[in-house]
This record gives sequence, C-alpha cells and structure tokens, in this order.
Amino acid sequence: MRRITTLAVTAAMAGGLLFAAAPAQAASATPSGARAGGVVICEINKMRAEAAKLKQKAAQLDQLGAHAEAKKARAQADAILRKVKQCQDAENNA
Repeated sequence: MRRITTLAVTAAMAGGLLFAAAPAQAASATPSGARAGGVVICEINKMRAEAAKLKQKAAQLDQLGAHAEAKKARAQADAILRKVKQCQDAENNA
C-alpha cells in the first residue's frame, strides 16, 4: 500500500511540475501575425475573402436552422472585418 501512495505522490508532483512549466512556455511564444521586430502584417484581401466565406457559411447555416452556429460565424466575420479596419487605419496614420 505504501508503494502505491509513493507512486501517486510522485506522479502528482511530476504533473504539477509540468503544469507549472506550461505557462512560461506559452508566454514566450511569438503572437500570431507578429514578427520579431513588432511589425504586424495584414493581408487585407485575404482577410476580406475569409470574412465573406464566413458570412456565406452563416447564411447557409441559418437556412438549415442552425442559428447559434450562424451567429458564431457572423461574429468571426465581423471580428475579421474589424481587424481589416484597424489595419487600414494604421496604414493611413503611419
């Protein structure tokens, strides 16, 4: 019985060590769309095309009666279009 308890404690400690190390690794990762110099690249045409596809998908989902999924797809498309606007504003103010 003592061996099982020791193994369980050892496994728990090892698991805790892994969980403690995970946030440090995540924090050091470079964000998507950013380069080492801090320059963000916006591919406006590609982003607009993706938003259009999501809106089309939302319309299809609405027709099928999947209104919650359609709402999510529209929200994703709107978020992409907001990013496009931010990119355009940043270009105009640079």
